[in-house]
Amino acid sequence: MKIKNICCIGAGYVGGPTMAVIAQKCPEINVTVVDINENRIAAWNDVDVENIPIYEPGLSKIVEEARGRNLFFSTDIDSAIDKADMIFISVNTPTKTYGIGKGMAADLKYIELCARQIARVAKDDKIVVEKSTLPVRTAQALKDILDNTGNGVNYQILSNPEFLAEGTAVSDLINPDRVLIGGDIDTTEGKEAVQALVDVYAHWVPQKQILTTNVWSSELSKLTANAFLAQRVSSINAMSELCERTGADVNEVAKAVGMDSRIGPKFLKSSVGFGGSCFQKDILNLVYIAKSFGLNEVADYWEQVIIMNDHQKRRFASNIVKTLYNTVSGKKITFLGWAFKKDTNDTRESAAIYVADYLLNEQAEIVVYDPKVKAEQIYADLDYLNTRTEEENRARVTVVNTPYDACKESHAVALLTEWDEFTELNWQQIYDNMLKPAFLFDGRRLLEKRTKEEIGFEFYAIGS
Repeated sequence: MKIKNICCIGAGYVGGPTMAVIAQKCPEINVTVVDINENRIAAWNDVDVENIPIYEPGLSKIVEEARGRNLFFSTDIDSAIDKADMIFISVNTPTKTYGIGKGMAADLKYIELCARQIARVAKDDKIVVEKSTLPVRTAQALKDILDNTGNGVNYQILSNPEFLAEGTAVSDLINPDRVLIGGDIDTTEGKEAVQALVDVYAHWVPQKQILTTNVWSSELSKLTANAFLAQRVSSINAMSELCERTGADVNEVAKAVGMDSRIGPKFLKSSVGFGGSCFQKDILNLVYIAKSFGLNEVADYWEQVIIMNDHQKRRFASNIVKTLYNTVSGKKITFLGWAFKKDTNDTRESAAIYVADYLLNEQAEIVVYDPKVKAEQIYADLDYLNTRTEEENRARVTVVNTPYDACKESHAVALLTEWDEFTELNWQQIYDNMLKPAFLFDGRRLLEKRTKEEIGFEFYAIGS
């Protein structure tokens, strides 16, 4: 089975970069990325490729090379579905905010809408690939919808979860640890569909790094990988609080632990807490699935990872209030960074949002600088919490274009994203222009304590 046309429904953080790399590496395959969001598609098609809606190092060059040759961005979803041999579903699967499973289960309404649109449009056999992170056995729901349309079209459902880290998505796509493809490996048609997707990735990924499983194992592997990574972050963050009380340094503890070959050094960096679109959502999904099967101890175990992460964010914010003489009312607090990590403009579940919300509840005035996040996104993140009115968020939060403007005449600076540029700032200049005593709270363990204290800062860092 030779794939000539690929359609991807969803032009977001997964669909856009993944399809750009597939198009670059497979010049004989036409790749069309579709989305109902006209502004997003317009941004992907912008003449200035630097204006594409997702910032990832190296992505704009790949888009520039393939766009118009065999990579296309469109709002004509029906046409792209009709032409495609293989359809990737890469739409949002947020945590439910209503009804049964509220706050835990994945909301699959967008997935179902995709399935019904494919069923309505398709006239010939299709391979449908789950790219969004989904709960186990979603493939069965997709298959039920697609197979009961009565129009005689045959579908094969594959699971191909993404393992991208934002900020390194392009290198993760070009040099992946593994590509996981799940399908109906017990039938000839299922094996052929799996092989068709294997052949696409084999253009650049060594065969030994392409794993094929049944579809259920593939779906659960994605949730498990993210749960394990998040658990490591919560584990080292739990130790950071103990370090602060005992005089130990969490960086030294992490280094010693990470040198154990059974453990390794990755994801042992203590911080104000993990964010991003996946970790919290996937763990909550895992908790909900476990509870639905009556596995309450399993659910409680994984839920503790989220509880610890929420505690770390609250603890960081609370420490700012306590250190500033138990009140931040009317005080200017500077946030350096709003994205959930460096080298991305994604703010989903960013620790900065929740630290800001806590401080705003304490009547603080907040000024934000982030090199890649726009003001409208920052306000949208705060509005989404529904803690206060949109007008109040705009009155109490100011977004500026330079770190020096952000820090001028502030009572305290909180470093919340580990952007490299923050290590190179003129911290003497920042100190000189702040109110005294000048407080500096490092939520990412990015800055050197000794040099900042020599300047005169009252310096506080997670885990030390």
